[in-house]
Amino acid sequence: MQPAVNTVPPEQDGLAPGPRGLAFLALALGVGMSSLDTAIANTALPAMAAQLHASPADSVWIVNAYQLAMVATLLPIAALSETVGYRRVYVAGMALFTAASLACALAWSLPALIVARLFQGLGASAIMGVNTALLRAIYPAKLQGRGFGSNALVVAVGFALGPSLASLILAVASWEWLFGVNVLPGIVAFFLARKVLPETRRASHRVDLVAGLYNVAAFGMAVLALGDAAHRAGLRTLLPEAATALVFFLLLLYRQKDHPAPLLPVDLFRLPMFTLSTVTAVCTFAAQALAFVALPFYFEGALGRSPIETGFLMTPWPVLVGVMAPVAGRLSDRYSPGALGGIGLLVLCAGLLAMMRLPLAPSAFDIGWRMALCGVGFGFFQAPNIKAIMGSAPPRRSGSASGMVATARLTGQATGAALVAFCLTISTARGSWYALGLAAAFAFVASVASFSRMAVAETAL
Repeated sequence: MQPAVNTVPPEQDGLAPGPRGLAFLALALGVGMSSLDTAIANTALPAMAAQLHASPADSVWIVNAYQLAMVATLLPIAALSETVGYRRVYVAGMALFTAASLACALAWSLPALIVARLFQGLGASAIMGVNTALLRAIYPAKLQGRGFGSNALVVAVGFALGPSLASLILAVASWEWLFGVNVLPGIVAFFLARKVLPETRRASHRVDLVAGLYNVAAFGMAVLALGDAAHRAGLRTLLPEAATALVFFLLLLYRQKDHPAPLLPVDLFRLPMFTLSTVTAVCTFAAQALAFVALPFYFEGALGRSPIETGFLMTPWPVLVGVMAPVAGRLSDRYSPGALGGIGLLVLCAGLLAMMRLPLAPSAFDIGWRMALCGVGFGFFQAPNIKAIMGSAPPRRSGSASGMVATARLTGQATGAALVAFCLTISTARGSWYALGLAAAFAFVASVASFSRMAVAETAL
């Protein structure tokens, strides 16, 4: 027997306060676990490699498999959600993520764990791909900035708790519990989502399965080529990977050229606000990844800090994101997202430049205020930018716009991580410093793109 669910008819603007709170809780559980799982796996990778008797190079696939599955499937799943319903896709994703988490906890070898992580990434892709579309459905238009800000707070808390929770779990238990902790919250989130998430109007067009396969191949090969290029692989490896990615991207564009709702949303990229907001997101998340991947190498390698100390030194950034994201979300309901994002990204750029000018023997305070400044700037970007992306897309294309929110984030993060690897291959001693310089450059470009949206908004009036 199907449970009774909320509905959002076209004439209704969001859900009432009571059902809205429960619906947000269902989304927060899924998004929070996805964010927490990413941070936990990255932090605990050396410990998992040691306990599985795997080499560092092979163990990286514990992280890569998860990210590849997400990047390759986000847009197809987002397109599917427009025809079958955002609620149905989210509930299915929650079920798959929970089951895959249990499979990860029961994995008996590295290959088994990698396969389970692929399915876990697929479940996370369904959760993240429709998350913002569901937020748009449950919050009234005048409160959507607040909803996106609260969602950014959940993501920030997940990333902030990840390193500490991973250290705590590994101090008292084996690596399997890193994934086992997802099972009980996942079950709760699954049943809650079935009961409280709203049904929304579905699109009449069909999803092109062949285009979906083209998308998976194109994004998958592009991420592989990016990673290999960062590690300075030879042309015999890079050329076939890059050529394969290009061919599948061209096949995807050709096949979808007359589709009313293309899987790779080229129709949305004709909207200047959508394009500028997506560019802002990619550049900002590239800056974040450059800093987050490079700084642990600097803290532990150059400064001789322990992994636990490094975790605490990294904490001010996500904590301040969590503090500022709801504030920025509320402000975006009244002020221009372009201005809020532009100012925040200039602050982020200033914080990154300040990190480059750390003294030779910095104290915790020297590092902490700089990381906090970066967090304040990043926190002012996230919620207004999501609101700008979702607000610029027609309601019937909310699924694809939601998919692009997550795709832009993952594309930026993958680019930033690859550039850190490239910087470290150039110079082990100065690689982290070079990465911070690139991060500041990306933040400045993102700020320019964000401020440009103010002119676009004025033109549209």
